Amino acid sequence: MTTTTQTRDPDNVLERDETLDLIASDKVEGTSVHDRDGEKVGTVRKVMIGKYDGQVRYVVMGMGGLFGMGEDNFPLPWDGLDYDKEIGGYKLKNVAKADFQKDKAPRHGLTDEPQWSKDYDDRIQMFYLRTA
Repeated sequence: MTTTTQTRDPDNVLERDETLDLIASDKVEGTSVHDRDGEKVGTVRKVMIGKYDGQVRYVVMGMGGLFGMGEDNFPLPWDGLDYDKEIGGYKLKNVAKADFQKDKAPRHGLTDEPQWSKDYDDRIQMFYLRTA
């Protein structure tokens, strides 16, 4: 029996888990998030998908802290992000790093899970609409 090991070709950006307009969730996780000014603010931890409609609603971005201590998770509306090929990550359309610090951006602790309810969804949407 012969086994083959498949490695990623560094010159081939688009592979089996990515097309020109589709990307696998595991490739989104770990991608950097930058504010509208281009400053890195965090990293995508996970993608939240509507159970019934299949639409991506949020990415959860890890931000802050030092060596994993004191870091929080921030849900970001998917439609509030643009992929920027030059930086190899996502760029927030309307939010700067300072907006996370001065305002009460929806967040939860690194090991906490929020109650993903209509009220929480409204709070997330209002925060990002307000900062637009």
